Amino acid sequence: MAKDLYGLKILVVDDDKDTLELLEWVLKRAGAEVTAVSSAQQAMEALQRDRPTILVSDIAMPEEDGLSLMRRIRALPKERGGRIPAVALTAHSMVQDRLQSLRAGFQSHVPKPVVPEELVEVVTSIVHLRSSGDD
Repeated sequence: MAKDLYGLKILVVDDDKDTLELLEWVLKRAGAEVTAVSSAQQAMEALQRDRPTILVSDIAMPEEDGLSLMRRIRALPKERGGRIPAVALTAHSMVQDRLQSLRAGFQSHVPKPVVPEELVEVVTSIVHLRSSGDD
């Protein structure tokens, strides 16, 4: 796998320890600097502290799910991370699940189990689209 994500700071959120470790490994292997957290609250703290380039978040999490997290992030001003590009991860891949994640503010929806190459490609394309677009 090429170093497609070199220089990117990625915030990854997933409550499953094994999945979180796998995502972190895949993204680091692709060249990214990764902050991995296991809850929406930790994600909000990391967003303010680390100023990541992109967010990759599971949807189905206890306490606060990824959709609620994304709505909270989108309510923030741009300078506090409110416009961060974001990818939703979920085992639910029906059309309505995808639409729900897009409506919450995610730019893309990647089904679980995650195919490493697909995740890297989606992250790369979203970041490149954002950098050539309105920001």
